[in-house]
Amino acid sequence: MKTPRMGIPDRLAERMSMAEQHEWLMSQRPSRRSVFRAGALGAGALLAGPSLLGSAASAGTGPTLATTNSTADGASVAPFARHLAFGADPRRQIRIGWQVPTPVRRPFIRIGTDPSDLSGRIPAEVRPLHSEVPGAAGPVDQYYLHVELDGLRPDTTYYYGVGHKGYEPASAAGAISTVHTAPQRGRWDVEPFTFTAFGDQGVSPHALANDGVVAQQNPAFHLLLGDIAYADPSGQGRPVSATGANGTDIFNPTIWDSYLGQIEAVASRVPWMVATGNHDMEALYSPEGYGGQIARWDFPGNGPKACPSVYSFIYGNVGVISLDANDVSNEIPANLGYSKGSQTSWLKSRLKFLRRQPDVDFIVVFFHHCTYSTTNAHASEGGVRAEWVPLFDAYRVDLVLNGHNHIYERSDPLRGGSPSKAVPIGGTVHPDTDGTTYLSVGAGGRSLYSFPAPDSYAGHVNDAASVNTYSWTGVGVKTPEVVTWSRVRYTGYSFVAVDVTPARVGQPATLTVRAVAESGAELDRVTLVRTAGLCTVGSRGVSDAKADFDAA
Repeated sequence: MKTPRMGIPDRLAERMSMAEQHEWLMSQRPSRRSVFRAGALGAGALLAGPSLLGSAASAGTGPTLATTNSTADGASVAPFARHLAFGADPRRQIRIGWQVPTPVRRPFIRIGTDPSDLSGRIPAEVRPLHSEVPGAAGPVDQYYLHVELDGLRPDTTYYYGVGHKGYEPASAAGAISTVHTAPQRGRWDVEPFTFTAFGDQGVSPHALANDGVVAQQNPAFHLLLGDIAYADPSGQGRPVSATGANGTDIFNPTIWDSYLGQIEAVASRVPWMVATGNHDMEALYSPEGYGGQIARWDFPGNGPKACPSVYSFIYGNVGVISLDANDVSNEIPANLGYSKGSQTSWLKSRLKFLRRQPDVDFIVVFFHHCTYSTTNAHASEGGVRAEWVPLFDAYRVDLVLNGHNHIYERSDPLRGGSPSKAVPIGGTVHPDTDGTTYLSVGAGGRSLYSFPAPDSYAGHVNDAASVNTYSWTGVGVKTPEVVTWSRVRYTGYSFVAVDVTPARVGQPATLTVRAVAESGAELDRVTLVRTAGLCTVGSRGVSDAKADFDAA
């Protein structure tokens, strides 16, 4: 048996869940690390209230995951890695996160609708993260700061800057950024808008290039489909070490500093809404491996209590749902079943709610593992098909966006796993009758995958009668299958831009999906069409749906 600092013996790790692995790892740590165990208590303990980086106190008190006896001269410390997110109500709630490289005193933001008057100051919450990776040269301390903004005005541009004692953003060049709240709800109040999505980004020149082309789309928000920074490049949900020896996952927390710095140019003004993938399970921090994500990101918090990255929001006429497919993954089962069914129950109730909203035309669901894909690497996740596809069918979900496979692939519209019709590039789908369109959008910047024959190339439409592929039908079980639904496939770096046009008198609502290459070239286009009021709103009827809308 190896020494405990290097992780869990292979013979044990193969039989242990993420929570069991975490418990083992914690039991092997020296007592001097016990200050960190507050993170294992869950999000409630971690987010109990604002706390100071260092020895002084900011507004309120709360547990910290790292301690220090001194703070730096604030004038010499510049904040970095600003990133935005929506709260549960994007009309009135914005979350702002950022980072500092060393402890500072009294961190804050300034915000207002006039860039020349940012006199209002709001204290920040601190979520420091202390990482001691077995086999690494030494510990790593990271300092994440967050402010939750509520009560904002819909459809309004706000100017903001982040700072701390000694650093004033109002006087620093380039320190002021903007964020725009979602429009007021109501079918006739929404103007056309665009949102973007990709997964599997990491830190690379291709990731940075994709960010630049995403910014050119002027998106209202961006969806990140899991596998975010690749601080854990192994992605098996195992205990972590610096070397990956003896069955552990390699882990380097400083990759997050590079990643958050890489996305700042876009994420500081575009809400960056993330789902968690298999590479985002970091066993160092909490039983399910999500303590690090809770420290770094702000999630809307309206999903099941056990699942931080499961949430939903409404923007304009689109209802968006983020899921955690680690909970249902047969391929990588470290977190299989961790929600004890609460995620699927919540998904059903949320889909029902969204379909009862008279002003919601489209439902978009995003998560990491692919529902339908044909790559040689991961192919399709049978756990997702078994747990969630029946609900997608029942509630007529329009679009499902996945990462995991580092390619672009679009399915024909599917219902019950079978395609209703072939939809070429430039084609049209009527989701209420044709079925759900599934996209694999995992070419955000990490190394690329390949397809089985027939091979793909830019803009390739798969006209073959069938493709030989497989799905993960059980834990470790790959079942071959022959499919006819794989329509468009591309192996280069890419993302999707989704242009939404709300319904107008005499005109249906449309959702046009464009696949865009790293170069900016358009690879694929398909338009989803819904006539206002066409989708069934449930047995209670439209009047009760209107009551739901008024209360939302």
